[in-house]
Amino acid sequence: MTKLSSRLQGITLVILASICWATSSILINLIVQESGISAVSLAFWRDLTTFSTLFVGILIIRPELLSIKRCDLPWLLAMGAISIGLFHVLWNTSVVMFGASIATVIQSNAPIFVTIIAWFAYREAITRKKIFAVALSVIGTVLCSGITKSSGVEITLIGIAAALMSAIAYGTFPLFGRKLAGDYSPWTILVYIFGFGTLTLMPFQFGQPLPWPFSQKVIIYFISFILISTIGGFGIFTAALKHLQASIASVIATAEIVFASFMAYFILNERLDIWQILGAVFVMAGVVLVSLPNGKKRAAAE
Repeated sequence: MTKLSSRLQGITLVILASICWATSSILINLIVQESGISAVSLAFWRDLTTFSTLFVGILIIRPELLSIKRCDLPWLLAMGAISIGLFHVLWNTSVVMFGASIATVIQSNAPIFVTIIAWFAYREAITRKKIFAVALSVIGTVLCSGITKSSGVEITLIGIAAALMSAIAYGTFPLFGRKLAGDYSPWTILVYIFGFGTLTLMPFQFGQPLPWPFSQKVIIYFISFILISTIGGFGIFTAALKHLQASIASVIATAEIVFASFMAYFILNERLDIWQILGAVFVMAGVVLVSLPNGKKRAAAE
């Protein structure tokens, strides 16, 4: 596979993962409305069910995928605890304190953190094209999130800290994934990180009642949430990291907010204003810019 075809495959995979992830907010909305489950409890049962499904599936189909090198266990542990478990707790906390719009705005800083950390960790060059693409994506995400409609939200230092830490935790996924994707199947990585993510969230479930019984409608929503939003989204994105730099994958993944906005418009009848449409244009412009092939003289750097 040539370098260009590998890059195109990676870009395609990240866009597909973004479409899968875009269903997440809609399904969370439907599940919480129908069942009354808390956001943190839903995150725990999401991780536990994903881990159980992957573990049983791998054990039956390809048990050899459960084999890992001992030296990689700390990386998988850190990825599961931070990129999955800690992220879900911080994200849910910021959404509860600020609402989805402002939390999404602060979350849009993730590509910035990824680009900076990737420069330190993997020596991924910080180019003018990347900086401009990140700027376009952040501005677009701010507009797409619906922040222009928000009012009367109390901004607190603790809330800002939780939201920023959420963005950093979210940004660690492509960084850890980039380290591991070349050596393991995406399913191997996912089963371990969701297992460790479940253990991270477990203390938050002590004393909480079991979310049962569920209506048939909620069960359908939850199964879709696990198979499409979680296993599909994270699995495809992890596979894409074999072909793309972490910083580039992070910028392209901001397309999720565009797909989520339009899905909410068609499925939940949420109205898109002119600012959200403009935001979608900014995000897609950033995705297109960072997806363009590198020039010959700068290919090695970018």
